[in-house]
Amino acid sequence: MMAAIQTAHYPGSMPNKPAVPLRTQPSRPRSLSLFALAALAAALAGCASQPPPRKGALPPARVWPQVMPADPVAANSVLMRALGLVGTPYRYGGNTPEGGFDCSGLVTYVYRDMLDLRLPRSSSELAALQGPKIAPERLAAGDLVFFGARGSVSHVGIYVGEGRFVHAPSTGGTVRLDTLDGYYWRDHYTGAKRVLH
Repeated sequence: MMAAIQTAHYPGSMPNKPAVPLRTQPSRPRSLSLFALAALAAALAGCASQPPPRKGALPPARVWPQVMPADPVAANSVLMRALGLVGTPYRYGGNTPEGGFDCSGLVTYVYRDMLDLRLPRSSSELAALQGPKIAPERLAAGDLVFFGARGSVSHVGIYVGEGRFVHAPSTGGTVRLDTLDGYYWRDHYTGAKRVLH
């Protein structure tokens, strides 16, 4: 079950065979199936035109330069551990794989587990850490990325490269991989900090 959850975030990585056998459906006449397919194609033909531009639509995705981390071995261990937790359930106040994670619980767990680095527990305390603020075009693997509104930080994730980050987003969700150019994340990005020096 966990493997299916983890790979669902990466298109094309699902196994060719389903994990659970599919129930067989009674066969239907082929002409009925072809008629249904033709009706569906005719109904969808009207959708082929461009949708109207979305108010506040995002500009095209940015090109993310590859920046070498100061400590590539430490950064790689953080990335591999964080990516290995994709699919773990979100739980407010959670800070273990068994109990689930909230955003700062995920960050503090990964850094403590892989590097024995003790970081503050809340996203706002993490944002206040001493260390250089990083411009988006200078992000390196392992940097912490922050999100919020009206000058406050309310969310944190771990940058993995190519404009992507791992985080525990919200109740009912799971740890996942998202892009900084996503509609919500681009609008709420507040900055980044480098903890691997």
